[in-house]
Amino acid sequence: MLKRVFVAPDPGRLRLRFAARGVLGISLAVALCGLAGHSLVAAITGGLAALLALFTVTDATVRGQAVTTALLPAVGLPVLGLAATLHDVSVARDLAFLAVVGAGVYARRWGPRGHSLGVFAFMTFFAAQFLHTVPEQLPELYAAVLLSLAAASVVRFGLWCYERRLPAPAAVAAPTGGSRLARITTRQAVQATAGAGFALGAGQVLSDQRWYWAVGATWWVFVNTTSRGETVVRGFRRFLGTVLGIVLGFAVAVPLHDQPVAAAVIVALSVFGIFYTAAVSYTWMMLAVTVMASMLYGLLGVLDPALLVLRVGETAVGALGAVLAVLLVLPVTTHAVTDAWVERALRCVHACTAEAAARLAGSPTADPARCVAELESILGRVRLSLAPLVHPFSPMRARMGRARHVLALLDDCAREVRGLASVVADPEASHDERLAAACWRVETAVEALTDTPAGGARRRTESVTLPQLVEGEPVLAHLHALEQALLELAVPLRGSNRVPVSA
Repeated sequence: MLKRVFVAPDPGRLRLRFAARGVLGISLAVALCGLAGHSLVAAITGGLAALLALFTVTDATVRGQAVTTALLPAVGLPVLGLAATLHDVSVARDLAFLAVVGAGVYARRWGPRGHSLGVFAFMTFFAAQFLHTVPEQLPELYAAVLLSLAAASVVRFGLWCYERRLPAPAAVAAPTGGSRLARITTRQAVQATAGAGFALGAGQVLSDQRWYWAVGATWWVFVNTTSRGETVVRGFRRFLGTVLGIVLGFAVAVPLHDQPVAAAVIVALSVFGIFYTAAVSYTWMMLAVTVMASMLYGLLGVLDPALLVLRVGETAVGALGAVLAVLLVLPVTTHAVTDAWVERALRCVHACTAEAAARLAGSPTADPARCVAELESILGRVRLSLAPLVHPFSPMRARMGRARHVLALLDDCAREVRGLASVVADPEASHDERLAAACWRVETAVEALTDTPAGGARRRTESVTLPQLVEGEPVLAHLHALEQALLELAVPLRGSNRVPVSA
C-alpha cells in the first residue's frame, strides 16, 4: 500500500499539480470567507464547496469543466436549503436524504457532469447534517458557497489551468450505451438508495447525532464501482482507511485540535493527501479524509476520543449497507463486468493495429496514438474491475492467478501498441507488404478472442506466411510480440490451451 502511493508513477507530475492546486484553491476560498467576516461554519461550508469543485469536476475539456463548475450552485443551494428546512423534521429529512442519494447516482447516466452534480448535491445535504445547519444560517452559507466556488474557479481556470497545455484525455465510456446504460444507472440508483436506507437506520441506532457518517460511507463506496466484487473491495478499503485515520487522529488531532495554526496546517496537509492519493489508493485517501474530519471536529469544539471510535462504527455500518445492497439488490457479477472491459480493451488493440496498418499504407489521417490513449484509460477500468480477484485477501487463488495473467498480458499488449504507434509515426516507416500481413494477423487474433466476425482480415491471412523477423525492423518486432501476447491470452480467457488462430 505504501509502494502504490510513494512509488506510483506520476507522468508530468499531474497528481502533484492536482494536489497543490487543490490546496491553493481551498486555502484561497477559506481565506476570502474569513476576510468577508463569515463564521467558522460558513468557512467550512465554503471550503468543502471549493474542494468538491476542484476534486470532482472531471469533464474532458476545460470549457466543459467551467460549465459544470458554474452549474454546481444550481443543485447545491436548493439542496442546502432543503436540508436546513427539514433539520428538525427527522422523517421528512431522512426521506429527502435518500431521494438525494438516488437522484445523485441516477445522474451518472449523463457522464462526468451528471456525476459531479450528483456528488455536489449529496455532499451539500451531508454537510448540512455535519454542521447542523438551520434556516437562519442559509444567507451566510449561500454567500460562502458562491464566494468559494468563485475562488476555486479563479485558481483552476485562471491562475493555474495546466490542462490547457495538455492533450485532451481519451474519453472512455462504459462498454454499454443507450437503453442499457439507462438500466445500469437505474439499477445503481436503486442499490445505493437501498444501501443508504440500511445505513441510515443502523447508523441512527449507533448515534442519533452522527448517523450521517454511515450514509456518507455507503455513498462513497458506490462511487466508481459497478460489480459486487468492486463494491466489496472498496467497502473494505474505506473501512481500513478510516481505522488508520482514526489511529493517526488520536496521535495528531486530539492533542492539537485547540491550536488553530497547527490545525490549519494539518487540514492543508490532509487536503493535499486527498488529492494526491485519490488516483492510486482509496485507503490512503480515506486516511487523509478521516484526519481532516477529525481536525474540523476539533475546530468546532466537539472532538473527543469517543467521537473518533463512533466514526469507525458508522463507517463499518455504511460499508456493510453498500455490500448488502450489491449482493442482494439486482446484483451484477464481477465476471460480467470484467468480461465487458477486457473485450473493450481487445477491441481497442484491434483499432490501434488497424490505424497503424492504414498509416503504413500511406493514409494521412490514420493516427494510432489516439487509440493508444484510449487503451490506457480502458486498462485502468480493467484493473479496477479485476481488483476483487487480485486482492491479497481473495480466497479464489486459481481465479487470482488467471486475473493476474490477464493483466500482465494486457500490459504487454499496451506496451507493444505504444511501440508500434511510435514507430509508424515516423514518416520513413516502411510500407512493406509483410507489415500489412502482420497487422492483419493481429486483427484476426483479436477477432478470435472477442468472437467478432473476421470479415476480410482472416481471408487475407489465409494464404499469408508469417513474416520472418529481420534485425533492425522494430515494426515487425512489435507486431510479433503483440500477436504472441494475444495468442497467450486465449488460455486465461478461454480456459484452454487452444490457440485462437492458426500459426
